[in-house]
Amino acid sequence: MTEPRQPTDQDRLRDLEARIAAAKKVTEPKPHSEEHYSRAQTAWRMVIELVAGLSIGFGIGYGLDTLLGTMPIFLVLFILLGFAAGVNVMLRTAREITDQSAGPRPPEREDG
Repeated sequence: MTEPRQPTDQDRLRDLEARIAAAKKVTEPKPHSEEHYSRAQTAWRMVIELVAGLSIGFGIGYGLDTLLGTMPIFLVLFILLGFAAGVNVMLRTAREITDQSAGPRPPEREDG
């Protein structure tokens, strides 16, 4: 009777590579979940930008009103300015995200 053949290093290496490839196929993350997280992060970024604009406007307005003794005037004015600044930054972020998802744009033509 002949003894069973011992696997060579090449056989064991091929087997290991096949098992690694099979394991990688199973554990690859789905791109949809990454997209979901990036959208959630973008939404939180926009909310934080708006709240930061309002907070800074409130702080400046309250500080000026306290120093000058004119309570609601600068508070209301700078809250509105802070809101406008926050919306402006949110729109800039949305435009940036749109430009990234649209891909490169063709160069503009100059009609002369």
